[in-house]
Amino acid sequence: MVTDDFTAGGDRPVTVKVPSSYDPATPTPLLVLLHGYSATGAIQDLYFGLTPVAEARGIVYAHPDGTTDTSGNQFWNATNACCDFGATGVDDVGYLLGLVDEISAKVNIDPKRIYFAGHSNGGFMSYRMACEASDRIAAIVSLAGAGYADAEACGASEPLSVLQIHGDMDATVLYAGGTLGAPHPSAAESTSYFAALAGCDVALTDGGAPLDLDSGQAGAETTVQTYANCSAGVDVELWTIIGGGHIPSLAPGFAEKLTDFLLAHPKP
Repeated sequence: MVTDDFTAGGDRPVTVKVPSSYDPATPTPLLVLLHGYSATGAIQDLYFGLTPVAEARGIVYAHPDGTTDTSGNQFWNATNACCDFGATGVDDVGYLLGLVDEISAKVNIDPKRIYFAGHSNGGFMSYRMACEASDRIAAIVSLAGAGYADAEACGASEPLSVLQIHGDMDATVLYAGGTLGAPHPSAAESTSYFAALAGCDVALTDGGAPLDLDSGQAGAETTVQTYANCSAGVDVELWTIIGGGHIPSLAPGFAEKLTDFLLAHPKP
């Protein structure tokens, strides 16, 4: 077992950040952050501001890169809507699960606290990971991503917690659903699949006081909705940034709110 930062990922290397509080005898949460189309892991980390929060919260943390398409843009092969536009068929699920395995072989990762989060294409990829590895992942957070338009394409086998954050004025990944490489569902439809999987009530309900997630707008502009009566230990939520676009100006505290949701939801 190692106690300092190390490199993993083979021919797609990423630095794995090990918090200074890490104790090899204590199972530790793992968070993998996935970047948006044409971005990089480093850029996504700066945007979300997760490095100092992962350190403060004692989270092993990595922000890997996807592969590059013929347009020179880095991407994740997530759903059929986004974003393997060149039809490369790259196995990003295999890469990311292999990365989790490699990290888990080097540091003491708690198998009940493995988390993914992402923006846009990274949000789509987080949903794909939830679909194909629901037996391993405790929770995901997606900002401006979406799941599968065809729910049968997901095939998740176990309930897990999901937080979708989405601006209702997003002109790229439409809040009400739209089409990129193929149709994608709305923000509410993306969450409703996982709500049904967890046996939650069908309808979204008020989840409490609004939040300030977008520093480009005055006040607390983000509504919080949740599905009631889910399986024990599972929550599915939709946070809507009213007036928010595809790349909102994230307010201070965003990274803390994201990690608060994840850490509150270990795998039941």
